[in-house]
Amino acid sequence: MATTSRTRRISRRRGGWFAAALVPALALVSAACGAAAPQTQAGSGGSAGTGKLVVWDWHSGDATTKDYYAKAKADFEAKHPGVQVEFVAQPYDQYYTLLGTAIQAGKGPDISMFNGGAQMRDRATSLLPLDDKVGDLKDRLVGWDAFTKDSATYAVPVTLQGFPFYYNKAVYKKAGLDPEKPPATLAELRTTCAAIKKSGNACFNLGNKEGLGIEFFLSGFGPGAFTTAQYDAWLTGKRDWKSPEVKQIFDLWKQTNDEGWYNKGVNSTAMFNDQFTMFSGGKGGNVIGLISDTAHWKSFDEFLGPDLGVYKPPVSNPAVTSTFLPAEGGIGYGVMKWTKDPALAVDLVKSLASTDAEKLFFDKAGAIAADKTVDTKSVDVEAAADIVSWLPDSKPLLHTALSAKTLDLMHRLSQQLISGDVTVDQVLTQLAASDK
Repeated sequence: MATTSRTRRISRRRGGWFAAALVPALALVSAACGAAAPQTQAGSGGSAGTGKLVVWDWHSGDATTKDYYAKAKADFEAKHPGVQVEFVAQPYDQYYTLLGTAIQAGKGPDISMFNGGAQMRDRATSLLPLDDKVGDLKDRLVGWDAFTKDSATYAVPVTLQGFPFYYNKAVYKKAGLDPEKPPATLAELRTTCAAIKKSGNACFNLGNKEGLGIEFFLSGFGPGAFTTAQYDAWLTGKRDWKSPEVKQIFDLWKQTNDEGWYNKGVNSTAMFNDQFTMFSGGKGGNVIGLISDTAHWKSFDEFLGPDLGVYKPPVSNPAVTSTFLPAEGGIGYGVMKWTKDPALAVDLVKSLASTDAEKLFFDKAGAIAADKTVDTKSVDVEAAADIVSWLPDSKPLLHTALSAKTLDLMHRLSQQLISGDVTVDQVLTQLAASDK
């Protein structure tokens, strides 16, 4: 699919990117589940023992991640022969509900997978703080901030997450657009969408059945709307929900739907995976996607090949001169407080974050690894090369700075904005009250 010259070009751009560039960017339910049984010599000494560790996640059943989990398991069991490891893949749409039930019961898995940000922070009281246990990982891994609360670390990052704008060059060509010049400003994006719509396609694919679309929209368009000072203030909790920039983003959410940018039935379309399946199938010109464990460059490249392109958030504020890729820690693993052998569980987390395991996660599943030593030079997908080249200037996602309570409210209100049941001003008033 890729030419030899393209492969050489991308390899030159990607070589050594983790070591040289990424660190500064991201410094900014039942008893049957079982906890680890006592072993003869617990912890990181590599001694033989007995017992079992249970890990909950939403990926261990995927074909693309089986090698990653097999490698992590083999690494751990080589150090702790006799200790069994069981991975339990839970459905993602029920994952945090099931985990909440386990937390209420005070028993469940020894180790749990988490998204960075609110999903982990709202459950930090059920996790062991890890700062004094993972010091040996701090220099090798990045993305830690997404797994901290009140300056304490509660999970170890395995991947990075970001929200690039992916686009289909074939759809652009059909609409009479230059496929090598994606929009850099909101005005250019409006012109692009008008052309794509006229050609008979959706400009953007969007699924907001779960209300998740507004998270992607806020964090996706935020870098082009917020000034540097406003962006940094938002991340530190100093948020002005009535500012013109915030209002612009929520106005745009409503306006783009009213202007027909999206596929039909946005509020009845699931984001995972209907939205991204439509984009992969050529039914839309653009989509705000991910770089972590799904809906990313690798999954889109499988269907679109050289027609896959990517661009940074467009500028919508005259006071903003350039934008950046919003990115931070993606998914990670935390140790539950009730585990019977914390040191043993920490060792398994370290195996899940080992360089060899993370390399397989990247190679097979396409997730951008949190391990800065993972070699990515062999990948010849141009969109991936672009994403990698933007990581040094990235800043954390805007929506992950919010609490789970405020995010849940924002999900519901985003659906009501689409359906016309509330106004933007009413939405921002409610969100400001929730975010106090």
